[in-house]
Amino acid sequence: MSAAFGHVYVSGEAIIRQGEIGDCLYVIQEGRVEVFVEENGHETKVAELGDKEFFGEMGLFEKDVRSCTVRALGETKLLTIDKQNFYTTIQKDPSLAIRLLESMSHRLRQTTKELAVLKKMAGENS
Repeated sequence: MSAAFGHVYVSGEAIIRQGEIGDCLYVIQEGRVEVFVEENGHETKVAELGDKEFFGEMGLFEKDVRSCTVRALGETKLLTIDKQNFYTTIQKDPSLAIRLLESMSHRLRQTTKELAVLKKMAGENS
């Protein structure tokens, strides 16, 4: 099985890096991570995630590079699920796919709200 159960990352360790090819999902078993975008040598934090949350899900559906870097905040234990294991699991338990879609939908809705605020601010300052 190619899922790595319980890999532990130390504080500050990069788990995924923006620009790398991604092909798996990570589930936080214990600990916290920070998600940030790197541009022109600057980091912009976009999220902080904790126990039972996940990241890297786009790597299961797209053949593209990672859009963010994710780094451990303190000691963090993660479960890694590759595409094959994900598809096998959702065939046995489709509720996993529903939970994943619900979470992705929530994240997209939140991003849309934040984008609207930024566009409004940019319009006010133009």
